[in-house]
Amino acid sequence: MEANPILLQKKYTRVMEIAAAKLGISIREVLDFFYHSITYKNMSEGISDMHCRSDEYLADEICDEYNIKNKR
Repeated sequence: MEANPILLQKKYTRVMEIAAAKLGISIREVLDFFYHSITYKNMSEGISDMHCRSDEYLADEICDEYNIKNKR
């Protein structure tokens, strides 16, 4: 399923804001990480309809990826 590009951009923003708050990092840091993440790739390509999941769920996925990459 393909998402509306404008709505998808807004979703990315909400997910990044939630993830930044949960991780205690700046929006800039989460932005740098987000666009290179597996979660972003799956959302942007519509894999497993990831873009249909809640913002909170997706933010948790980003946090998990970030913590694994940074061994937190």
